[in-house]
Amino acid sequence: MGREFGNLARMRHVITYSLSPFEQRAFPHYFTNGIPNVLRRTQASILRVVPPFLVFYLVYTWGNQEFENSKRKNPATYENDK
Repeated sequence: MGREFGNLARMRHVITYSLSPFEQRAFPHYFTNGIPNVLRRTQASILRVVPPFLVFYLVYTWGNQEFENSKRKNPATYENDK
């Protein structure tokens, strides 16, 4: 048999490379490419994301305000009571 576990099957025309976890860089180009890319992507999608959130916020606050107002009694109804 002679094969170790993990290399049991032989595949043709497949090249695999591996690198030790101690040799890998965890955050390559994080500050030079990562942060500017986040800013660019945010700027590109802000017009698609903000309007629905704004509409939801306005409807939510209006609904809460109407609910609080509907729980109160109308003082004009009780003006002539003694």
